[in-house]
Amino acid sequence: MTDANAGQPPAPDFDRLTRDIADVPAVEVITTVAVHLMSAAAVNLGLAEEGPQHKDLDEARKLINALAGLITASATEISSFHAAPLRDGLKSLQLAFREASVVPDEPGQGPGEKFTGPVFG
Repeated sequence: MTDANAGQPPAPDFDRLTRDIADVPAVEVITTVAVHLMSAAAVNLGLAEEGPQHKDLDEARKLINALAGLITASATEISSFHAAPLRDGLKSLQLAFREASVVPDEPGQGPGEKFTGPVFG
């Protein structure tokens, strides 16, 4: 008789994983998600090592909007110590998006600006 799971990695221990995530402070989860959104947006803005190969402004707009919403909604919960650098990163992405756009959005209409207000250099 052969074992149906032979040669396959063991199944994840979901009980252990659930307990582990429960031990992570909310501020850490929020900032980690924000950093992932920032990284993905930067790649889609063509700012990664391979640059223009991955440039997709439509995707970047979606990611920046999500990031702006997350930062705006959570800023009072995570304190300005954590929110300030996230806001700086968001603003940098918003300005990079404006530079990368062939036809720039009107002030206040760029990605995330419905949450942050108009962004100027």
